[in-house]
Amino acid sequence: MKLSFVCSKCFSSSTGINLGDNGNPGEEILLDVHAFSYNELKVATNNFSLSNKIGEGGFGSVYKGKLRDGSNVAVKVLSIQSGQGDKEFMAEIASLTNVNHPNLLRLRGGCIGGGPSRILVYEYMENNSLSYFMLGGEKRKSKFNWEIRKQICIGIARGLSYIHEDVKPHIVHRDIKPSNVVLDKDFNPKISDFGLSKLFPEDATHVTTRVAGTLGYLAPEYAISGRLTRKSDVYSFGVLLLEIVTGRSAIDFDLELGEHFLVDKAWEMYKKGNIEQLVDTKLEMKIVQEAVRFIKVGLLCVQEKCSIRPHMSMALKMLNNHVNIDCVEISQPALVTNIMDVKINARRSGSSNHRQNHPHSKPSDVPFFSYYA
Repeated sequence: MKLSFVCSKCFSSSTGINLGDNGNPGEEILLDVHAFSYNELKVATNNFSLSNKIGEGGFGSVYKGKLRDGSNVAVKVLSIQSGQGDKEFMAEIASLTNVNHPNLLRLRGGCIGGGPSRILVYEYMENNSLSYFMLGGEKRKSKFNWEIRKQICIGIARGLSYIHEDVKPHIVHRDIKPSNVVLDKDFNPKISDFGLSKLFPEDATHVTTRVAGTLGYLAPEYAISGRLTRKSDVYSFGVLLLEIVTGRSAIDFDLELGEHFLVDKAWEMYKKGNIEQLVDTKLEMKIVQEAVRFIKVGLLCVQEKCSIRPHMSMALKMLNNHVNIDCVEISQPALVTNIMDVKINARRSGSSNHRQNHPHSKPSDVPFFSYYA
């Protein structure tokens, strides 16, 4: 059975999907997805029991479920109380209904009845999320060898290249980070959580929208102006690439250094010519040369000037060593600390527009919801 969603009929006009420069929030869009009944999902998740919960975030919770056909699924319940449930629900369906790629999480269907929630159903990922391993204990990290890290980096690049360049209309994810990359039983990565995504008509170079995403991964020019392009995702990917190779967090804190940023650290060590020291010490020495190439690609993706950042298809070629990264000049990356200064000063000046778009202004501006917490 298929369920047809028509934005302006299922929900109020304020919850429709922004299609870009030419799209109106209330424009009708017909989206066909499999319709699950509320009772079916209630049974599958053992009445949404705590023992089945595998993730939680600002927009709701995620449960492991088992359907009547025996297949496992992830059931994402979007809370209407969050104030964003309808928008994320429709954006996710619009982005994922007509796309199919091995590095994108597959949407199995949805449910809009039987409770004060909107529900999305996905394929189940046995190895949880990338953040589960990056932020986990030593036992988890011990599985995170170079071959797996390399496979994950290349897989994410393939998925982003597909939505940026192959899908029509193009899709910008807007929230690429470790918790939004899930891993199957063989550690193949799949990009998840398209609740903040934007659809780009083919002739659109950018859209101007409220700033949304996660601090540390936001492209600075987007954080300042709200001008969103595909290069905004490229920046986020660059930060994620640096995290995977170095084993460090995008933003860290210690008593001596205070708050410090991985992008800044990578640039500092690159200038000094000792970037190999950034490679995670848990990795074998024989892979350092290849790992350094990945760090250089990461630095190229976070360049201050958008025009210098590669498109994702080019970044993928660099990761696969089909393009020599050593022939590409790497210059000053965008500095997150400068962006924070700009935003803080703008907020103090009393501009209501800047307050609304500041990454710290309110929880709904910086969602932390993901497939798995």
